[in-house]
Amino acid sequence: MELFTITLHSGAEGAIVALQGLLAQYAAKDLHKFPEANEQLVHFELIDKHRVRCTAVLPQFRLADHSAALYRSASQALAEYVVHYMESDLLTNTIRRKYRNHESDMAVIIPYCHQLLYGSDADGLGVKFQEADKRRRKNKVAEEIEPYLQEYTDLNLNGFALFRLRAYRNELEEIVEYALDEYVLDKQYQEFISLLKYFVCLQETKVPEVHLVHKGGHEFELLNERFQALEPKPHTDRVVAEMLEAEINIEDMVISSLIAVSPKVITIHTRQPDAQVIRTIETIFDSRVQICAGCVSCSQRLDEMDHVQP
Repeated sequence: MELFTITLHSGAEGAIVALQGLLAQYAAKDLHKFPEANEQLVHFELIDKHRVRCTAVLPQFRLADHSAALYRSASQALAEYVVHYMESDLLTNTIRRKYRNHESDMAVIIPYCHQLLYGSDADGLGVKFQEADKRRRKNKVAEEIEPYLQEYTDLNLNGFALFRLRAYRNELEEIVEYALDEYVLDKQYQEFISLLKYFVCLQETKVPEVHLVHKGGHEFELLNERFQALEPKPHTDRVVAEMLEAEINIEDMVISSLIAVSPKVITIHTRQPDAQVIRTIETIFDSRVQICAGCVSCSQRLDEMDHVQP
């Protein structure tokens, strides 16, 4: 007895085989609890390179007893396929449909979306959140597919993903909008950094050297060449002062102090040479910057800071 047929009109070579495997895997997991599960209850067969058919194995399979578990497992398998194999293309289609005016930026926006969905961080917290988000998206897809399978015997998965799955596609649209906002903000900030770099190149140096002791995060201690505390004077350049006032944040406060002092050499003493704030300072001040990971003058100070930090 035929129960349902799934059609894939597009996908990589072997996609239908992957879908067949997922359907069989999820069905075996959900149907194993029945006493009859020691015998095969359903069979998934490839009709051609685009279709897989689920048929009941009679008389073991009983519609009244087994159909609910089967449709639940099939919807979960199809949701796994959509999120794992189709999501990237659905994101790209969403960007093309919503942001035709940003065609030139599309190649950059797509990686932002991928970072939001699939990126990871060093401590693993991002991975946990992303896995939870993935499960939530899969559940949204499964919740819409399951009642469809209960009512209809034919499902075109590509068409269903493009024209149904409203809650899931709304979430993808929100991700795209957020990624675009992040991209625009990053682009504006990079332009701001470029302007500061240009100004620094034109600026005359005022002191021979300063030492910037990195306490961790965005905390710094500014010292003169004799390792004495240095208090920068207010900016005399009105344009730079207005730029920094408009864009100021903790990171810019450090940069603002360095621009005000205008040293010929900036020695950064840090345990985190790859930190983003350090890279930003290197970008703006370029060849003026040199990194110290623990000289005689700063090693004790950095060690003390390490002990103070929780």
